[in-house]
Amino acid sequence: MSVTLETFTDIAAAAAALAAPGAAYLGGGSLLVRRANEGDVALTHYVRLADPALRAIEVCPGRIRIGAGVTMGEILRHPGLDFLGTAARLIGGPAIRNAATVGGNLYARAPYGDFAVALLALDAVVHLGGRSGERDVPVEDFLAKRGTAFAKAIVTAVSFAVPANGTFRFIKASRVRPKGLSVVTIAAVLDTRDGLISFARIALGCLADRPMRALAAETALIGRAQTPEGIAPALALALEGTTPITDAVASGWYRGAVLPVHLGRLLLADA
Repeated sequence: MSVTLETFTDIAAAAAALAAPGAAYLGGGSLLVRRANEGDVALTHYVRLADPALRAIEVCPGRIRIGAGVTMGEILRHPGLDFLGTAARLIGGPAIRNAATVGGNLYARAPYGDFAVALLALDAVVHLGGRSGERDVPVEDFLAKRGTAFAKAIVTAVSFAVPANGTFRFIKASRVRPKGLSVVTIAAVLDTRDGLISFARIALGCLADRPMRALAAETALIGRAQTPEGIAPALALALEGTTPITDAVASGWYRGAVLPVHLGRLLLADA
């Protein structure tokens, strides 16, 4: 079976080609090419988009926009994205980081897609392009429908508000450090006022087939002290609504068992 590759400079033309059966969008290729090498006969046509905007990073006062084709390595090297360094650094080794893209992470199924967990915690907006123009979708909605409504969408960029200094945090538990597949990934934006937690947005990876919010834990944190006693109710609710995956890395039971441990470490990291 042969696989063809077609490169476009026009996003509408690329979207039209992508709509064909057997077509798939090729970004960094770290997961898609693996599928082909493993014998996925459904892949017959790769579609690429050669647009410099896909590799652009814009750091403006109060807001950041990152092109979908930006790699984890480029995020690590950008001085305006220091707070995202941990999330990017924990994705694979150097070769993977120089191939894995922001857009690809949004489509990656667990235990991949750690950077999408960070974007969910940051309440990012996903910018899509196509034959009918650009549209913006909240990342939570995009992740919920990525296998249906957005299965063949072209992600052009993501954007999000710059978190206050020290409020964004990220942790990844893996069996092979530092670049192993995720057992549990957690990202959060946490703010305090007068010694009490005033804002909490927590995203989880590997606790479902895609990144998800820890809504019950978020609610339980508001108004609580950032102490072991203060966060205890949130840790007790951390698993609510989750369906931890079972794979070669870890069982669903194990992921559920270690989630409160790592969430506690994340929440108390600077306390």
